[in-house]
Amino acid sequence: MMLKNKKVIVTGGSGGYGKGIANAFRDAGAEVWITGRNERKLNDAAQELGVHAFHADASCGKDWDALMDAVGSVDILINNAGFGGKILPAAEQKDEDIIATINTNLTGAILGSARAARIMKEKKNGMIINISSVCALYAWPAWSVYTAAKAGLSKFSHGLYTELRPFGVRVVCVTPSWGRTDFNEAAEIPGALTPELLAKSIAPEELGGLIRNLAELPDHLVVPDITIQPMIQDINPM
Repeated sequence: MMLKNKKVIVTGGSGGYGKGIANAFRDAGAEVWITGRNERKLNDAAQELGVHAFHADASCGKDWDALMDAVGSVDILINNAGFGGKILPAAEQKDEDIIATINTNLTGAILGSARAARIMKEKKNGMIINISSVCALYAWPAWSVYTAAKAGLSKFSHGLYTELRPFGVRVVCVTPSWGRTDFNEAAEIPGALTPELLAKSIAPEELGGLIRNLAELPDHLVVPDITIQPMIQDINPM
């Protein structure tokens, strides 16, 4: 896909991976729209990057409808919005925290994908990229709710791929691990990654470059699943 002038939506684009992804597509000449719930942070990021900002909650269907009306015929949707929620054992989770984690990481991506799919099926072209997490592949104590959301996103991506492939629409699930973002701090995880480990983790611009490369593949090719993790991270057992 040639990216120049393509309309690209990046949810959760005001920081972290989302900002790196938006920057990569902007550099490729795409018309980029970023969304987020923190309006001030969103507008600051949009001004810095030179992209469009749209204040929206990814887990709200009405916000998705308004976004699609504003953007028009979307070519690439990147469902990046997500957060760790409360990283606690399931027995210690409050109902509202469980629901918020599932809604932000899974339900929002499904709502957006459903709307983008209708547009892309009609055009018989387009791409939906869902950002999962290495937690979808493994199990660690206290991560069960977040893991469920990200594993659900991965399987949703697979199912959506089978639905849209006959229409020439590509679906990709990208599964990153440790990143140079504020995820751990936002999730209030004790013992967050040290500066030394962060320096060797996935930088937002590195993930952005990878996703741009996936989008630039010829239209008849697709990588349905890809996992990226830093060499510094020991996952045992694999």
